[in-house]
Amino acid sequence: MGYENIIVRNENSVSIVYLNRPGSLNALNSAMIAELEKAFEALCADPQVKAVVITGEKNFAAGADITNMVELTPEEARVFSFSAVYNKIASCPKPVIAAIEGFALGGGMELALCCDIRIAASGAKMGFPEINLGIFPGAGSTQRLPRLIGPSKSKKLIFTGAVVRGEEALSIGLVDVLAENPLEEALKLAGELAGKAPVALKLAKECIDAAAGVDLDTGVLFEASNWARLFATSDQKEGMRAFLEKRKAEFTGR
Repeated sequence: MGYENIIVRNENSVSIVYLNRPGSLNALNSAMIAELEKAFEALCADPQVKAVVITGEKNFAAGADITNMVELTPEEARVFSFSAVYNKIASCPKPVIAAIEGFALGGGMELALCCDIRIAASGAKMGFPEINLGIFPGAGSTQRLPRLIGPSKSKKLIFTGAVVRGEEALSIGLVDVLAENPLEEALKLAGELAGKAPVALKLAKECIDAAAGVDLDTGVLFEASNWARLFATSDQKEGMRAFLEKRKAEFTGR
């Protein structure tokens, strides 16, 4: 499938989604978001794809394209919001990793929050400057960010619009890993995850994501149910037999 605002490349079992509007520092517009939606619908349904990396050439994404937003009415703004597509990316059953260089601001940082793991360059510039435009992050970050770094740190970032770099982002938990070459590090991790049992990864992700919205007892019950389901899979039998036979497991996703 051809795209104009993104590039999708496959390397073995890993798909790389490049944000590709370099002239605007990969600012996100409706066309790019629509292409991301189509791409992730295909990637999440493709059994050959085991993990996904999102990145951008030189810059991750310098926010949403403000030129299309200035005169929006409230109803138009609701339609323009990227929330529905970002929710789909966040709920992808495969591991999704963000490789961040350059700017990851506003809607770009919100996209990174939809990923399971964030790997950034030490010089990357990350934050939520929307308050300086008379708005606040509107694609899920007032909900995802507190779950990631806590309410107080989230309020400080969103209220001030501060831009932070790699070391500070790592110290507050905004990113998980700093790397000289984030894409290379992301591909290394994605390749490792691609060798794991796909159904176990999918259900583990569901359990971890559910933890933010349920009480502990409900979460533990949900975990126990999903854990037990794995004993109906061929991968569980293969993984345990391989361990006992001292060989590498060959998972098939069944």
